[in-house]
Amino acid sequence: MENFTKNKTCTTWCWIIAAVVGAVVALVLWGKPNWYLVPSAFVGLLIFIIGGALLSWLLCKPQAQSSASSAAASNTTASSVMAGGAVAAATTVAAVAPSASSSSASAAKPVAAKKAPAKKVAAKTAKTAAKATVAKAKAAAPAKASTAKVKASAAPKAEAKPATLTAARAGGADDLKQLKGVGPALEKTLNNLGFYHFDQVAAWKKKDVSWVDSNLRFKGRIERDGWIAQAKILAKGGTTEFSSKVKKGGV
Repeated sequence: MENFTKNKTCTTWCWIIAAVVGAVVALVLWGKPNWYLVPSAFVGLLIFIIGGALLSWLLCKPQAQSSASSAAASNTTASSVMAGGAVAAATTVAAVAPSASSSSASAAKPVAAKKAPAKKVAAKTAKTAAKATVAKAKAAAPAKASTAKVKASAAPKAEAKPATLTAARAGGADDLKQLKGVGPALEKTLNNLGFYHFDQVAAWKKKDVSWVDSNLRFKGRIERDGWIAQAKILAKGGTTEFSSKVKKGGV
């Protein structure tokens, strides 16, 4: 019974020592930069289980008095080996963690380096597209301007209207039928356009002829029948061969 009590007390102390060692190792690992709570606690738990089992097996099994000294020596050796193994494990894990973090960082750098050129290429492409758009706009602007100029030059110029009258002078309107090719209907048209006298027709210039001709039904008659030359004679009180026929009623 006494031996059983001693063995139970020894086992309890072995597990307490293992728990303390595991807790210390876990706290040491947790204090390192690249260690978190869960991995640190896991390593401490392993040390607690393995250390407690080893200490209980080595120190607390029943032994004869003659082997007490050797058991104590072996227990001391085991505890030292245990502590050294725990420290070595902690050191190995701590050494592996920074290398893993550095390798992950070095693996992330090429990705970032690859992304950076891609962004630069995209920016260059956008700038090139913008420059091309501006160049097209500049090229299109002169083309539109030249097209507008062509259209403006192609548009017919408005012909200047000659001097006209709203009514005949006080002496009355001249008989425009004395001009060759002018009948009653054409005379009425000329009156509606504002021409009542020979001197008006005699004063026509080329542009006036174009304007009047564009408003007549039979175009080209003014120059073909020589209205201006006849009107100059008739405006001075003279007569022409055709006007004589008209006066005699021959037309």
